[in-house]
Parts: sequence; C-alpha cells; structure tokens
Amino acid sequence: MAEVSGNSFIPESLPGYTPDIAGQIGLLWELIKAPLIVPFLRFCVYICLAMSIMVFLERLYMGVVIILVKLFWKKPEKRYKWEAMNDDLEMGNEAFPLVLVQIPMFNEKEVYKISIGAACNLSWPADRLVIQVLDDSTDLVVKDMVEKECIRWASKGINIRYQIRETRGGYKAGALKEGLKHDYVKNCEYVVIFDAILDQNRIFSDGPSVSDPQPGYCTCTSSLEVWVHIFSWFAFLDCGVNSDECLLTRMQEMSLDYHFKVEQEVGSATHAFFGFNGTGGIWRIAAINEAGGWKDRTTVEDMDLAVRAGLKGWKFLYLGDLQVKSELPSTFKAFRFQQHRWSCGPANLFRKMVMDIATNKRVTSYKKFYVIYSFFFVRKIIAHMFTFFFYCVVLPLTILVPEVDVPKWGAIYIPCIITTLNSVELRGHSIYCSIGFFFENVMSFHRTKATFIGLLEAKRVNEWVVTEKLGDTLKNKSNNKSTASKRSLSKFLGDR
Repeated sequence: MAEVSGNSFIPESLPGYTPDIAGQIGLLWELIKAPLIVPFLRFCVYICLAMSIMVFLERLYMGVVIILVKLFWKKPEKRYKWEAMNDDLEMGNEAFPLVLVQIPMFNEKEVYKISIGAACNLSWPADRLVIQVLDDSTDLVVKDMVEKECIRWASKGINIRYQIRETRGGYKAGALKEGLKHDYVKNCEYVVIFDAILDQNRIFSDGPSVSDPQPGYCTCTSSLEVWVHIFSWFAFLDCGVNSDECLLTRMQEMSLDYHFKVEQEVGSATHAFFGFNGTGGIWRIAAINEAGGWKDRTTVEDMDLAVRAGLKGWKFLYLGDLQVKSELPSTFKAFRFQQHRWSCGPANLFRKMVMDIATNKRVTSYKKFYVIYSFFFVRKIIAHMFTFFFYCVVLPLTILVPEVDVPKWGAIYIPCIITTLNSVELRGHSIYCSIGFFFENVMSFHRTKATFIGLLEAKRVNEWVVTEKLGDTLKNKSNNKSTASKRSLSKFLGDR
C-alpha cells in the first residue's frame, strides 16, 4: 500500500503529490471535484432554479391580481349591500353590538399607557365596550403600574378589566384563551385584538347593517366597522410609526407593505386566504369558538386560528384603507428574534396542518391548493430557502467551480424582474427595493434556519421572545433629534 507520512494526508505515490499542505489541499480538490463536487453542485443549481421559477410565478401571479384589483375590482362598499348605521332612539346604544377589546401585555413598560389610553378612547359607545388588559408581566413594578393605569381609567367610568394569570402557559394564545372564559365576555359579539400598538383610535366608526343576508356568511342585525357583519373577522393595514428611524425600520416597512398591500389584498380579493396579523383584527367570537379557540401549539397562534376558521367555512375581509400604527423593531437583535418567530411558526403550523387542509371537505379545491402551495409552501418555506441557498451558497460556489454553468435567466433576469415587480407594486418604496434585495439575503440565513427548526420541530421551535418596544422613549428621541436640528440650524444662521 502507498505510504502516508505524518505531514501528509494523501499517498506520496499519487501523481502530482507535493509535500506542502496547500499543494495537497489543491490536489485533493482536483481529485474530488469532477466525480463529486461538479455533479452535486449542478444538482443544487437545478433545484434552486426550480425554486426560483416557483417564487417568480408566485410574485407574477400576485402582481397580475393586484393590477386587476386596482383596475376593475370594486371596493367593499360597492360589492356588499349595506347602509349607514344610525342611532336608534328607542334602543339607544343597545343598537350597537357589545365589543370586547383584548390587549395582551408582557412587561410593556414603555407602551402600556399608550395602548390602554388608545383603547379607552375608541370611537364607540363606552357602555358597549369592554376593555380587557391581559397582563402576563413578570416584573412586579410593571405589573403594579399597569394595574394602577387600569384603575385610573375605571374611575372615569370606562369598563376596563385587569386580568392576570398564575402561569404564563401558552404565551399570548394562552392569555387570549383565558380572557374569553370570563362571565362578562359571554354577551360580547365581537372581540378586537391589539398588540401593544400606538394608535388604535381609527378602528371603530359607523358601519352597515345587514339588509339581505347571504348564505354561508355570518350575519347579525347590527354591525361593527365596515362589512364585518358578514365575515368572521377582518384585518387592516399595520404601518410602522417609527419607519423613518433608521435603514432597518425602512426595510421592515417595505417588507410589511408588500405583505399587506399585495399578499393580504390578493388573498382577500380572490376569496382564498390571508394570514391574520395579531396587531389588528376584529373577530366574531362565534368564529373563534367554532374553530376550536386559541391554541398554543405554535408561535403564530393568530395564523393557526385563521386557518382553522377558514377550514370551517368562515369568510374573511381585508380592509387596507384602515391603518393602525405599530412600532417596528429598531435593533437588529429584536428584529432577528421577531423574524425567528415569524419564520419558524408558519413552517411548524404547515407541518401540523397540511393533512387537515388537504382532506378538508368544506372548502374548495382551489382554496386548499392556495393555502398549501401558495401561502405556506412557496411563501413561508421555499422563498426563504431559495434566497439563502441560491444567492448565498450555490452562486458563490459556482465561481470556484467554473464547470458548473448557471443560466443568465436564473441568475440575473428572474431576480431583476422580481425586484421590478416589487418596485411597481410598492411605488412609495421603489428607491429601497434594490437595497431590500441585499437586506433579504442577509436575513435569509436566520429565516431558513428558523424554517428548518419549525419543519423538524427542533429545540427552539416554541421559543418566544417578546419584541422590545421603546414607546414614549421613541417619541422623546424623535423630539430630541428635532430640537437638536433646530438648535444647530439656529447656531448656523445666527440671531437673524
């Protein structure tokens, strides 16, 4: 047998052998490249090209639907029969449905006052509103402050309830589920769920009443906001109050705008499905109960409930004209933890529900295909993996292996078309779309890792880290910047 010396890891009798380590590594690379590396890398290229076509067709489909919606789709007020809700002199405020507002909190020191105050100032008859603060705080000081704030509003005549639990089991889903068990909730017809957002006072207004109920839709004699009477719940646009703080928040706003203005709008317009977002939505309590209530089996309890309600035949409506301002993570650490939850949760939910969706007999085949393939498989799994493996792994490796050829249409044309589509669909953010392309590549590693954790149900599958918020600190920071800017300008111009 050929001898291998202590300073070598390949046989000395091998043609081209050199005693130095760098030469041996180069020789070993040449030996394994043709039979192993090249075929494997070509296979990876083919897989990535297939994924790129899937992502491209999905983006193209959504782009076409959005164009058709903008050109031909009637707004909800023209699609559904409704009439303005008027005060009933005989019934008074009894004509308005009783609404429960739930605000789940966990050590929200910076934003608890803003959230509670905004909920208590909603434009809805005070005696037809129940505010429920679900406080899971572990910080006793914060807990005491939240309770005192609730007492302060209760002294003003607001029907506000401060609820705590012995344990934090189930995280937010557990708190929401526990909140619906109280006796004073039984008469409530709707539940509004808010995270710790900054401006909730645009949600309630005069809405319609049902004149001609349609079979298969949930109906009531009076309504809350526009058209919610014929749907199980509706969601509305979530916009970042601190989107101009830094480049990170601008990138997030662009991504969220695409999610709401394109993905959510397409799902709603085609009567397929769109994932409920916890920062803003109004549910019929009957829909929650029929769907099986809140479950804590994943970190996307809102999406879980929306899927189950959709499989029960409940209808959904997205209203992009209504906006609720919320705070975006302004540090990379906070954003990374948030993205882990948002990527791991849907992948884990897909694993748990794919067979339930496929075998369901109450919804159409189109809707089942849309939820399984489009909503979950392409957007929540393939999109993350394709971005990471193709742009961050496969393409760089093809530079080291020139024998592997990547078609121009896959490496250049498709990414450029996708970026162009995003620029057209997000006209207000077109300047950031090219930067967003690189930003998504940076985040793709974290999202891909989280996706695999969700699919495999690995150790961190149910990890829940509450997103850090700044609240009033953010306002003060913005005001300080403005003041500092004015001072510097005054110094530059002098007393003139």
